[in-house]
Amino acid sequence: MGTELEAPVWPAITAEEAGAVLGRFAGAGRLIALQWHSPRPFSAATLVEAEGGRFILKRHHHRLRSPEALAQEHGFIAHLRAAGVNVPEVIEAQGGTVLAQGEWTYELHRLSPGLDLYRDRPSWTGFLTPNHARAAGRALAGLHRAAQDYAAPPRGIDPLIAGWTILPAPDPAAAARAYVAARPGLSAFVHGRAWEEELAGVLGAAAPDLAAQPPMWTHNDWHPSNLLWTLGGEVATIFDFGLATQTCALHDLATAIERSAIPWLEMADGAPIKGDVAAALGLIRGYCDVRALSLADIDMTIDLLRLVHVEFALSEVDYFAGLLNDRAQAALAWDGYLIGHAHWFASAGGQAFLADLRREVRG
Repeated sequence: MGTELEAPVWPAITAEEAGAVLGRFAGAGRLIALQWHSPRPFSAATLVEAEGGRFILKRHHHRLRSPEALAQEHGFIAHLRAAGVNVPEVIEAQGGTVLAQGEWTYELHRLSPGLDLYRDRPSWTGFLTPNHARAAGRALAGLHRAAQDYAAPPRGIDPLIAGWTILPAPDPAAAARAYVAARPGLSAFVHGRAWEEELAGVLGAAAPDLAAQPPMWTHNDWHPSNLLWTLGGEVATIFDFGLATQTCALHDLATAIERSAIPWLEMADGAPIKGDVAAALGLIRGYCDVRALSLADIDMTIDLLRLVHVEFALSEVDYFAGLLNDRAQAALAWDGYLIGHAHWFASAGGQAFLADLRREVRG
């Protein structure tokens, strides 16, 4: 939640561990070497060279990603892959695509084609060029085209999933109370604080026609470092579907803008921040290159920008307070993320960003 690297919560995957696990996945073969460890905070991942090729091996705590939750994620990836979307090949284990051992769940993806141009940049930092933003918009629209006929139910109440239960509800406040009550860690964290009033200040008057948006499984974590690239600046592969579940297309597009066009990590360092209108516009125009949006759709997307983080922010609080028992990080997720992002959109800088984006869309 800032520009400084934090020590990983989850221990790195060792060569001994990887060697033992690889034998349970079809065609992986014997371990040759571990080539890189991911610095991302919510799971342990490593780039593996093995007899069967090069793979990404990921390990999760079972309370974060149960075998059932990972199988849902893999089902969506398989659907997209069958529809011709460039997503990772998930390798079969014994009895499915998820390997459960003790407190851990493992998944193995064959290394996908493309340049990892953003590997050394923190998540939620911006695009290197406006052309990358437009290409990412096109790729997102292509994913949505392929996802339209995916009929799986939404994922459950596991932590770190970007759901769609509060904003489209007839009574968002009541939906928020139900969301909190279903998650003991989150419920314990907010006990004793005026959380309903704080959240009401974030929600404001949620647009009533959000409920009319067609439900669709979506990526929900669309930012440059979850994409691999071609030499020509197109998206070669889309990866990291850990937050994927059923939301709607405009929610996913708004998420892409919110995570890629606003330098949130600078806020954590106390710096004033300015949104990147060119990147936001590139995402919208690229999306419209492939999948048409009306001006009303675009207005709705811009309206969603101040709200689209709400449910995932609550899920992050639940993760830190419930699974990790880290109240300090939970407080940072609540105050800095849930409340802080909403406050920025209400600030002069946030209002200027939204106004400039609306003007450019119409220009």
